[in-house]
Amino acid sequence: MQGKRILLGVTGGIAAYKSAELVRRLRERGADVQVVMTAAAREFVGPLTFQALSGRPVRTDLWDSAAESAMGHIELARWADAVLVAPATADFLARLAQGRADDLLATLCLASAAPIAVAPAMNRLMWANAATVANIERLRARGVQVLGPAEGAQACGEFGEGRMLEPTELAEQLDALLPAAGPLRGRRVLITAGPTRERIDPVRFISNRSSGKMGFAVAQAAREAGAEVVLVSGPVALPTPPGVRRVDVESAEAMYAAVEAEVNGTDIFISTAAVADYRPAHPSGQKIKKTSERLQLEMERTVDVLASVAARPNRPFVVGFAAETESVEHNARAKLLRKNLDMIAANEVSHTKGFDCEDNHLIVLWREARRDLGAGPKIALARELVQLIATSYAEARDVPGTVSA
Repeated sequence: MQGKRILLGVTGGIAAYKSAELVRRLRERGADVQVVMTAAAREFVGPLTFQALSGRPVRTDLWDSAAESAMGHIELARWADAVLVAPATADFLARLAQGRADDLLATLCLASAAPIAVAPAMNRLMWANAATVANIERLRARGVQVLGPAEGAQACGEFGEGRMLEPTELAEQLDALLPAAGPLRGRRVLITAGPTRERIDPVRFISNRSSGKMGFAVAQAAREAGAEVVLVSGPVALPTPPGVRRVDVESAEAMYAAVEAEVNGTDIFISTAAVADYRPAHPSGQKIKKTSERLQLEMERTVDVLASVAARPNRPFVVGFAAETESVEHNARAKLLRKNLDMIAANEVSHTKGFDCEDNHLIVLWREARRDLGAGPKIALARELVQLIATSYAEARDVPGTVSA
């Protein structure tokens, strides 16, 4: 975070006392911190505390005549490399979701093109309230990163979800949100991950054992390498990597639609998702009753998401995955050629390998080359894979129409 400019918004919750420690942690990492406080926040902590810790005068009022003579709220919005609101109360989250501009902090968030993150802090029932849930969903859909909250003892004496994350953890997560000076800086990477579900009836579906862990690791590694990352995910129980924009889908058709909506302007497409090859041709509108000894399902092909991207004019650099139970390298290379991919990562899967575990074994193939990355934790393999992709992408751009190893 050396030299990064962080605008820290502090709103009126008891967790505001932790924000002073957060300023210290951000400064320790080399960040320049500008604190903006709401009127309610000043009831909990005085601005002088934040001024002493940040080394900058605290901004509190949209109607500050001295600052606003030069459109200070616009200047601050442009100044920030990232905006973090911690604590973010239920009231502030509601105003942000509504697009309100009724105080300095809310106005800055509307006027800034920088990444915005919020660290919710409130009573457990307020966090679980349907209104707050809807506001959080709306903010996430707009690309706002939601950091936390944690579960634990609360100032009101209750126990549950709603505590603001600790300052050290917030500083680490914010660090991950900022674009890194890596080999993919300035590049847009679109990744698919997880399984799809194909409906049989309203309560049953056909799916597979993909946990999404490999795809989420690749998304994290691509973000660490400096890329803008969009992650289209099937149904999984995984947190979104910091700094990654996530689009949730369920079926192969929905994944195809999401990819089509996001692929324009993409530099690199990485398909780690285990997309269903077939789906029930005639899903029932009602629950199928157990009335006979056998049930026959007529299946039809689903859309091939990976092949459709590879066949686009002016397509991105396309990377596929091949999960195989036998002849791993042979089948992966056939898929590479059949779908006209630039690169493919192959791994063996079984009851004990590949699926729903922390480790994997990847073999990476190009048209005329291969590299065995060996076995290891998925995040470590993802980082190696992303480095290979970045190198091959750069080489392919130098000579259009060629793929390099």
